[in-house]
Amino acid sequence: MVLDDTALKKFGFIPREPKDAINIDPLQTGGKLTEEARHALLEWGDGYSVCDFCGGVLDLIKKPPIDEFVHGILPEFLNIDAVRITHGARESKFAVMHSIAMEGDYVVMDELAHYSSVVAAQRARLNIKKVPHNGSPEYMTEAELYASAIEEVIKTTGKTPALAMLTYPDGNYGNIADVKRISKICHDYDVPMLLNGAYAVGRMPVDAKKLGADFVAGSGHKSMASSGPIGLLGVSEEYADIVFRKSPTNKNKEIELLGCTARGATIMTMMASFPYVVERVNKWDQEVENARWFAAKMEDMGIIQKGQKPHNHDLMFFEAPVLYEISQKAKKGRYFLYKELKERNIHGIKSGLTKYFKLSTFQVGRENLQYVLDSFQNIIDKYKT
Repeated sequence: MVLDDTALKKFGFIPREPKDAINIDPLQTGGKLTEEARHALLEWGDGYSVCDFCGGVLDLIKKPPIDEFVHGILPEFLNIDAVRITHGARESKFAVMHSIAMEGDYVVMDELAHYSSVVAAQRARLNIKKVPHNGSPEYMTEAELYASAIEEVIKTTGKTPALAMLTYPDGNYGNIADVKRISKICHDYDVPMLLNGAYAVGRMPVDAKKLGADFVAGSGHKSMASSGPIGLLGVSEEYADIVFRKSPTNKNKEIELLGCTARGATIMTMMASFPYVVERVNKWDQEVENARWFAAKMEDMGIIQKGQKPHNHDLMFFEAPVLYEISQKAKKGRYFLYKELKERNIHGIKSGLTKYFKLSTFQVGRENLQYVLDSFQNIIDKYKT
């Protein structure tokens, strides 16, 4: 086969931009690799690297210590009975839905659920019942409305939903719903509860048994300083044999995981970063304090934090009428903010957004956050003079 040389020149090593910017993108702040993970990425990047040590079950590899990590450390970390590594939180959610529910069953989920939760349910051929939030300015998911949603499903179908799911926190406003109350309501109806912790596991303490979660989905590349795609799935003992059932023909392969999931660089970077992840989870109170401090300073400039107050997570949503007003007159229009921030080496607010945007303060630190605040003020002053 002969390929065009011009086309081939587009490939090879491609440097990433921006490389050293202050990053406030909610999708990226929790996924930045540690130095140990960067070394692991080089050491274990070959496609066969971990598979060389596999005797047939990936998560039972003794050396490197994947077995101890998956079956010992992670269940203790989440306080749940069984854990498996997956390709991401969405794969974790699908595995639960596909194994727990039958085609046509209902899953109840919050209105602010990530699109991947909806797609996972659709892929499993399930119906969806949404639990509404309370609207602006809080956009909070009310626990009691889970009972209403479950009752509506019972009234419509004659049976309870197969599953309930809560996004913890939601990916739009960073709200932390009353998961204990929601799980209690679900269990009163004998409905198991899945916690989508893509922005929680690896950032903040998550105790599945204390919260009442039967299942926990986590994201390594969003929140566990891992090279993605990678995630994890925690399952309580009651449902472990269902979710992790094995193939009748390939007896050591778990069906929902298609035998094997994340391997090579992904799992090795997760393990390499894990001591640091545990350390930062133990300092979560400081992250919340930084987020609240940052939000208050933004509001002093007329940029209003929407959602739960006082805020309990690093992910925040802002309404910025002052920036929107500038965008109506600025030469670069609605792209002015992105370009002004880029000139100041700040990355994370999507190009074209001025009136509404979200960001994260996670692991940015007070000094850099102050620089971000000063930059917003300088931009406002620049266009108001």
